[in-house]
Amino acid sequence: MEYKKELERHLLNKDVDALKVDDPFTKASFWSKITFRWLNPLFSKGYREKLKASDIPTFPRSAMAVKGYSLLEESLEKDKTETPSIGNAIFRSVLGSLALNAMFAGVYAMASYTGPFLIANFIQLLTSKDDDSSLHGFVLASVIFVAKTAESLSQRHWYFGAHQIGIKIRADILALLHKKLLRVKSDGERNGKIINYVNTDTEKVVEFIQRFQEVWLLPVQVMLSLFILIKHLGWIPSILAVLSTVLIMASNTPLSNFQNRLHSRIMEAKDCRIKATSETLKGMKILKLHAWEPTFLDKLLLLRETERGWLVKFLYAKSALVFLYWTSPVLISLMTFGVSAILDRKLSSGSIFSALATLQMLHEPIYNMPELISAVAHAKISITRLQEFLREENQELSKVNSLPQQNHSVINITTGEYAWETSNTNILQPTVTIREDIRIMKRNKVAICGSVGSGKSSFIFSIIREIPRISGSGIEVVGSRAYVSQTPWIQSGTIKDNILFGNNMKKAFYKNVIEACALQEDLERLVHKDLTVVGERGITLSGGQKQRIQLARAIYSDADVYLLDDPFSAVDAHTKAHLFKHCLMGLLSDKTVIYVTHQLEFLAASDLVLVMKDGNIVQSGAYKDLAVETQGELRRLMVAHCESLRQLSSTEGNSITSESYLENQNQESRETNKEQVSNGQSVPVAKKEVRGSGRVSWKVYSSFITAAYKGAFVPVLLLFHIFFQALQMGSNYWIAWATEQEGRVSKRQFIVIFALISGASSLFVLARALLLTAITIKTAQRLFTGMITSIFQAPMSFFDTTSSSQILDRSSTDQATVDTDISYRVAGLVFALIQLISVIALLSNVAWPVFLLFLASFTISVWYQVYYLETARELARMAGIQKAPILHHFSESVSGVVTIRCFSQEEKFYTTNVNLINDFSRIAFFNSATMEWLCVRINFLFNLGFFAVLVILVSTSSSVTNPSLAGLAVTYGLNINVLQAWVIWNVCNVENKMISVERILQFSRIPSEATPVIEDKRPRPEWPEIGCIEFRILEVRYRPDLPLVLKGITCTFPGEKKIGIVGRTGSGKSTLIQALFRLVDPSQGQILIDGLDISTIGLQDLRSKLSIIPQDPTLFQGTIRNNVDPLEQHNDMEIWEVLRKCHLGNTVKQDQRGLEAPVAEEGQNWSLGQRQLICLARILLHKRKVLVLDEATASIDMDTDNIIQKTVSNETKQCTVITIAHRITSVINSDLVLLLDDGNAVECAAPSQLMRDSSSAFSKLVKEFRGNSS
Repeated sequence: MEYKKELERHLLNKDVDALKVDDPFTKASFWSKITFRWLNPLFSKGYREKLKASDIPTFPRSAMAVKGYSLLEESLEKDKTETPSIGNAIFRSVLGSLALNAMFAGVYAMASYTGPFLIANFIQLLTSKDDDSSLHGFVLASVIFVAKTAESLSQRHWYFGAHQIGIKIRADILALLHKKLLRVKSDGERNGKIINYVNTDTEKVVEFIQRFQEVWLLPVQVMLSLFILIKHLGWIPSILAVLSTVLIMASNTPLSNFQNRLHSRIMEAKDCRIKATSETLKGMKILKLHAWEPTFLDKLLLLRETERGWLVKFLYAKSALVFLYWTSPVLISLMTFGVSAILDRKLSSGSIFSALATLQMLHEPIYNMPELISAVAHAKISITRLQEFLREENQELSKVNSLPQQNHSVINITTGEYAWETSNTNILQPTVTIREDIRIMKRNKVAICGSVGSGKSSFIFSIIREIPRISGSGIEVVGSRAYVSQTPWIQSGTIKDNILFGNNMKKAFYKNVIEACALQEDLERLVHKDLTVVGERGITLSGGQKQRIQLARAIYSDADVYLLDDPFSAVDAHTKAHLFKHCLMGLLSDKTVIYVTHQLEFLAASDLVLVMKDGNIVQSGAYKDLAVETQGELRRLMVAHCESLRQLSSTEGNSITSESYLENQNQESRETNKEQVSNGQSVPVAKKEVRGSGRVSWKVYSSFITAAYKGAFVPVLLLFHIFFQALQMGSNYWIAWATEQEGRVSKRQFIVIFALISGASSLFVLARALLLTAITIKTAQRLFTGMITSIFQAPMSFFDTTSSSQILDRSSTDQATVDTDISYRVAGLVFALIQLISVIALLSNVAWPVFLLFLASFTISVWYQVYYLETARELARMAGIQKAPILHHFSESVSGVVTIRCFSQEEKFYTTNVNLINDFSRIAFFNSATMEWLCVRINFLFNLGFFAVLVILVSTSSSVTNPSLAGLAVTYGLNINVLQAWVIWNVCNVENKMISVERILQFSRIPSEATPVIEDKRPRPEWPEIGCIEFRILEVRYRPDLPLVLKGITCTFPGEKKIGIVGRTGSGKSTLIQALFRLVDPSQGQILIDGLDISTIGLQDLRSKLSIIPQDPTLFQGTIRNNVDPLEQHNDMEIWEVLRKCHLGNTVKQDQRGLEAPVAEEGQNWSLGQRQLICLARILLHKRKVLVLDEATASIDMDTDNIIQKTVSNETKQCTVITIAHRITSVINSDLVLLLDDGNAVECAAPSQLMRDSSSAFSKLVKEFRGNSS
């Protein structure tokens, strides 16, 4: 409880400090709350200037995530059943709020039926005026006005209260989901459904809670309708009317159920699409390098087509429901009055119009019934999905015991087995078996080594309890822990925040950590130093920088036990030596450290070496003891290491040390990404989402309306509704007029004409519903295709500066709005406007002054709307933007959950999540409140106008007005306030919803890369024949305002030769390769391949002829087959052959599914080294003429590296192979070596020639590597 109180205090202080504005709702007076006057200051500010987030006041504490989450948690804890229900817990947590909300809903129901109940008396008064009738009429008009006012106010507060409850429930669930996410047991898989949990499932539950009152209100409305109908029509017609209503509702039910099943299918298909989209965005760089965008775009479009197939069925089922909704009043009226005519019921005009008004009221429950059933079903599905996640087993919590004062063991490893537990049996999972007890003492340094896939990372996971124990007594760790993952995990934020990771700043220690991790020079090159913001997952940093930042994060935590998973692979030899000396043997000299490494030169300094093979510890002991075991696994690894070093023959007897080389160069090696940062310029960072301003552009509306069939069918749609509206009003007038024509209209004529009018109106409704659905489907698909195609054609700079959450939010939430919502909102607005105009025309025909009155009311309401929209529009945009950080934080928490738990940072991330939820909830609270502010005022205006109509009718002589027409006018006028509010609400809602279209169109117009294919410049099919690459005075800069990164590179790579590129990280190696693949275009100069200038051909033609393994290996969820051969161009025999050559054949064969062996999201069920080998197999299979290896063997052991180098050499004899490597052994056998320094080509010659010259930079680099590796 103390934690929760502290968290609440922190949140409230944060909000108050940030906003400097008190909570206006809580402090408002009763009258201010009733009329929503407490919003006036916000509207005033919003009208004067564009609102900022800091202008939005705080909102009630009761709706904040902290208190709401506590109530939900308490409700779950009180549920003593074996499987507590989150649905029941939600209701218990908001029971009091629901009860208060029910009171407003009840008042609304009673007040809304007062008008239909009294209208018979009023019309009777109009037809038989006497001396007392005027007074009686004024009293009736006043009562109806008061009832309509009560109806409006109670309805607005019902809706506002429902939105408050929804905001609270959303906060509850999101907080609960995030807390569970930080606790749930690891299963080796990423939770790809988390986006839909947050975006869709939570919203479906919220939607149902907001509509909960309709569950009991619907039967109440039916009973009130029955009471009024019996009073005026008698039992038989009334019972038939209600039975007809029930029958229509019943016919809606199977359609609704069918629609719900379709919705479930849509959700499943959307899950697959969003998951695939997320994975594709993460691997976009590899897609562009391999020219795979068309293939992966087709896969996404195929997934969308599956989703669209279910969507089409869903929307046509919705059309059937819409048809029933609009035709049900006509059908019920036909049944009711037809039976009355057959039974010879003598009905007065008052009784007829009272019945018609009541039947119009029945329209609401008929309309709400299918949607309510749908909302219940959707909520049930979503609650089930959420509950399945919330019921998953929690991770075993690690207790942080105090560190022993004496030299006792701090890690006790006992015999046992560890394996991933997963519900997905298709995922191949690594296991660890420990066959002997191991005690690790305080201050010990423990090295773990082994070949690729031996289980080193899994052993680390076992220690930190991420891999569940399936036998044995477990691993005990005493003291706090810090963890450095093999694949770096960097948060979006500043470098400083990433290093501090929630700890307090200690300047002296912080400076020591920066220096020990070789980050000082990196930070000095940045304008904002350690306050530089890095992008999503650290995408603006090099691999070495990311690794060193997370190493700095671990060291700064000042933990007792450190677990480092291969922290040296991503950096060059000198930096490795620096990190080992100053970090492991320096700042961590008094700490217990377990480190995984492929660098055998770092084993001798350890106190204990653990050698792993096939998930087992096959050797353990001191390095000097294990090194002499001739048959041991370590000995085999050492032999391979020595063989690699023998390749580095030197022409000089005396080696030149790294210190002398550094002194001659007058600089320290730093892993600085000069390709992105130089001379004080800032790196490209992930941009905050740009919020639009002002009203949504008419171009957006125009693009939306003309997306389907160029808008040709829009006028037809309008005509269909105009005809329907005219026929519906005509049918009601016919009932009233024909009933009064005793003897002049036969029963047959009455029923036949009424049926013909009703049938014609129904046909127009059906045609309108089907046409609207066709337009919706076409529009949704056009917008989706335009957006996703534009994203795939965007340059890499777009993905470097745009977080995936912004793209995913548009692809999920905004696209869902376009799929099923916005078209119906726009159509609903137009249809409501036509109805409103029709009613005003009818009222004006009865009493012409009404037109002037409503014209004035309409003018005022338009002014209110304009005044309202200035604020509401910005609130809607803020709401859209504030939702994305929640999604991003969830995604970031999923990917970094192991690090978060190991550092015991769950509380920090939970607090951040709560802050983000409350930021969004604050906007949502005022967004909903502002709508009610507008509706209260608009409703009052039109209620006042209707009151004036009633007064005019009472004051006018009965000889002047047609009673039937007057009765019809009053009947329709009863709902004019609702209709006008519906028009205004739709105008505002459409603009708010249209923001989703605006956001999609933003990403449909991204400046694209160069043309994929230039038809008249296509190279020959056999190009390149030789693979000769020429760089002619090549200059590259990343932006016009940044300095040159490559400074006039001129050299030639002969065809079919092996080329090595070396140089300090930041010297321009990666930029040179990016220029070769045209990820960045030269500022000046040319690159020619076999004499062809690559800037003159299409990107697809260029990249499809080249191959590359980037430094970060990328795999996609699927199988081994479609990861090795994503284009499906090769047979099984060829795939098995390349797997064998890459030493993966036996590993894959261990799974009985062979090439169908699954690959989890991002390849998480394969080690990093195995992932690199799969990527190597991929490019060997493609047999391209030009092959680039960018640190392709950085994360594998030396033995495997030697084998791979031989394989590449043998398999690519007729290819040009360009190798970038920190390991000199990887390039020493090249035909040509290019050494880059600060963007200049310093040396370019054969390695043997350069090594014979002891003064050459390459010779010195080789000697430095030997010195650090021996």
